[in-house]
Amino acid sequence: MLIASGLAAVADAASDPAKVVGPNACAECHKQETEAWKGSHHFKTFSEMPRSTKATEIAKKMGVRRIRTESLCASCHYTVQQKETAQQPIAGISCESCHSGGKDWIKIHSEFSGKTILFESKAEAASRWKLSESKGMIRPRAVYQLAKNCYGCHVVPEEDLVNKGGHKAGSDFELVSWSQGEVRHNTWHSKGRDNVPASAARMRMLYLVGLGVDLETALRGIGRAKARWLYAFEMAKRADRARKQLAAAAKAAPNVPEIAKMVELGHAAGLKLNNERALTAAADGLSTLLVRITETYDGSTMAGLDGLIPKPDKYKGMARKPAS
Repeated sequence: MLIASGLAAVADAASDPAKVVGPNACAECHKQETEAWKGSHHFKTFSEMPRSTKATEIAKKMGVRRIRTESLCASCHYTVQQKETAQQPIAGISCESCHSGGKDWIKIHSEFSGKTILFESKAEAASRWKLSESKGMIRPRAVYQLAKNCYGCHVVPEEDLVNKGGHKAGSDFELVSWSQGEVRHNTWHSKGRDNVPASAARMRMLYLVGLGVDLETALRGIGRAKARWLYAFEMAKRADRARKQLAAAAKAAPNVPEIAKMVELGHAAGLKLNNERALTAAADGLSTLLVRITETYDGSTMAGLDGLIPKPDKYKGMARKPAS
């Protein structure tokens, strides 16, 4: 079972510029996935954000002179790599923003146990994947870790950015509708011939885990908040919405008792200032439950959730169709 310290190590790898190898290293093999990325806002933020009027206004209020080089902005909007003497933004939100800095795992991941993909045995592949994960790689099946990376930026982690800078407290992020839109790059298993949506079972896992991480992130945000102002209000609204959505999910899938337990944890601490210890304890409990859910379920027994999951008309942007 993944424990908190292990998850913390993965999170550190995901944000450590010293471990970033850059998107070109991934593009050598993942050409279709890279093309999908190039059509997304994640890619375009590298050139567009510094020219954004709103970004400039926020930067001025926060005393930021150069958006790309200030960690307050770069940590969420760019992929930052450690060069010889300084850290340098090299791309927008890219492969390693989600799958973690690849320095320790990219060769293990890509060398097929020293063979070609056709001759690697299943046992060798399983061993290679296990070793890659132990070195920090976040694979698509690691729904909780991926969701943590998404919500870590889509729910703004800095109170002053909102209260002082005028930054939105977060987007209307929901894991299914955002992962199945323009950022979808599910092309590897078809050798680039198709970009298929997630299966029904995976959609259920994305939806449920996304709601849980949304609530966890909002509770931590309230716990950190110092001022009874916009950031705290928005985090409380976000937490309350997630609690209600999880309550509906618990009713729709009563055969997954962990959902009801998440609802209980969501109500275990008051959504108020000066309550960090209780809010953090509730968030930690959610984290433990979410890890348990990802290790216990695969979504196949959660058909009751299907009526709650956003449909394609709610997806954010259009998924790329690979060239025929």
